[in-house]
Formats: sequence, C-alpha cells, structure tokens
Amino acid sequence: MKQYTVSRAERIMIAIIGGGPGGLTLARILHVHGIDSVVFERDASGDARSQGSMLDLHTDTGQAALQAAGLEREFLAAARGEGQDLRMLDHTGTMLLQEDTPDDAPMLRPEIDRADLRDILLSSLPAHTVRWGSAFTHAEGNLLYFADGSTATCDLLVGADGANSRVRPLLTDVEPTYSGKVVVQSSIRDADRTQPELAEMVGRGNYWAFGPDRMLGAQRNGNGVVQVSVSIYGPSDLDPAAATDLPDEWAPQFRRLLAACDEPFVVRPAYLLPIGMTWPRRSGVTLLGDAAHLMPSHGEGANQSMRDAAELAQAIAAHPDDLDAALEQYEPAMFERTAKVAESSAEVAKMMSGPDAAKKVLAFFS
Repeated sequence: MKQYTVSRAERIMIAIIGGGPGGLTLARILHVHGIDSVVFERDASGDARSQGSMLDLHTDTGQAALQAAGLEREFLAAARGEGQDLRMLDHTGTMLLQEDTPDDAPMLRPEIDRADLRDILLSSLPAHTVRWGSAFTHAEGNLLYFADGSTATCDLLVGADGANSRVRPLLTDVEPTYSGKVVVQSSIRDADRTQPELAEMVGRGNYWAFGPDRMLGAQRNGNGVVQVSVSIYGPSDLDPAAATDLPDEWAPQFRRLLAACDEPFVVRPAYLLPIGMTWPRRSGVTLLGDAAHLMPSHGEGANQSMRDAAELAQAIAAHPDDLDAALEQYEPAMFERTAKVAESSAEVAKMMSGPDAAKKVLAFFS
C-alpha cells in the first residue's frame, strides 16, 4: 500500500485538503514563512478540468492575501481591470446602468480567470507541494486516509475542500442545506469570432438582465469565453430547459445569447451553511473557505477563503511551536468576520431576486 508520511522534522508539517484558491494560498504564505505544507488535491492534475468563471478579487481580502503571499505583481499582470465593467438591463432589454472602467481606474475588484490564479499559486510553490489525485476520505486521529489506499500523518489538518468538505464532519454535524436557488450555466467559446454581435452586447465585464422570476447573467472571461447563466428558484434537480426557456416578455436578444451557448447547460444548486456557524475547538483540525462558511455566491466566496488562508498562515507563523495557540488566534476572528459577510451576502441575494430585483439593484448601485 502506498503511504505518505508527513513528519514534522525541523518544521511543522501542515496537511491541506483541497487545492482551490484558499488551500493554495495557505500553502504559499506558509512557504513564505519557511513552513512546509502538503496540499492533497483530488484532481489528477492542474489542468484536469475547467476552473469555471472569473473571480473579482477585492483589495482587503483576495488581493491582500496575494500581497502576503508575495504575488501581487503576478496577479496584477494577469488581472483584467476592464472586467469591472457592468451592464445592467431589465428583461425587456432596457439598459438600466452601464459602467465602463477607465484604463487608469484603480484595481479595486479586477477580474482574473480562475485558471490563471491557480497557475500563479502553483508556480510559486516548491515541487511536490501538491499531491495530485489524492482524494481524502477520512481521518483517525492524526492519520489521514485517501481513496487510493495511501495514508499520511500530520500535526494540523486544514479542510479547504469546499461545500462538500470531508474534513468538516470531524468538527461539526452541521451540513449545508439547499437554498432553493439553482444556477444553470453554459458558455460561448471564442465569442468575439463566433458571435461578434453578442460579444459586443455583453461587453468587457459583467452583463446582468433581471426579470420577474429569474436573472440572466453573462461574463467575459480573459480567454475569449463568455460564461452565460440563469439564476432561478426551483427544485435542486430542475430541468435546465425550465430556466433557459424564457417567458415571452423577455427581449429576443436574451434568447439569442442562450441559443449561442456551445456546451450543454449544467444545473448547479446553491447550498448554504447556517450564518454564524461555529464548532468547538479541536486540536489539530480546522477549516477555511466554503468548508467553514458556505454563503451565497456574490463575489465573496474565494475572497473570504483567501483571507482565511492568510490569517491562518500568519497565526501559524506567530505560533510555530503551538498549533493550539494558532487556532485560538485564527478561529474566533474568522467566525466573527465571516458571519458579518454571510449576513451581507444573504441581503444581496435577497436584493437580487424577486419581481422588483432590477429596481432594488439599481438603487443599490446608484
């Protein structure tokens, strides 16, 4: 049986489950502080699957974490300031708001492709930091078990493994519950060449259209792809056609946008953890990101995950010989911060739904 033994040796060894933005950011900042870690990732490789839509990284969270990681220059080189553009319409096609980002505008919330962010983080880590194809199954004490039969030991186990975390049950019995909303997603590849009129309509950043019972969104990615989605309330196993078959009162341009998508529409039900969820402290185990505080997806998920990573790394660096003290520093502050953010995200989710969503969102931006 293949066995990985992670020993403390001269430095504390940290086992991180999940190679998303939070897990990789934690590994990088620990490395900056001279602390070894291993990231166990279930994907077979860094390019095993699409990384999804763009991320808008905020100055006080995602960008601050990258500064702590020493990667601000690399981020700014890959980020798209123009991705901050916004076009907002109602379902009849009436333009309600258009914000075009000047070339010299500050990079407050620039967009970056998830794949580009992952590449930046991966290239900053020592070789073999990430163990690909390692699907964590469970732990017994400090002994970790993986689906391929391998095991590892660690001083600290960090669950950065998202909504369906397998580390979370070590700390709490609370599980995510269905929010009632699904997001149906597809994309248009090489949109400028294949669908130039639609690409021009969407613009350089985000494109939102609000109707009485659903929201249509499109987002320009840096690789020429336009991501297209419809958000609607319904059963978690909703037929995609129920979301993409727009009512008659929607303008024809939105039907053209949906019809141009190259890929089958995928249904993504939105699940949430209770706002303010905590857990009794347990020596040697903690969580970050969606594993700890799954909230409505309105630009905060990756940002809070990366801030969690930075704060946890800094706590470990401050207490390299006392991991319980590091968790004492990290967890209460994380609980308090993310509960407030989750409350705000829930308010945004409420604002962006219902028959008067366009009016409420326009008032918010105004």
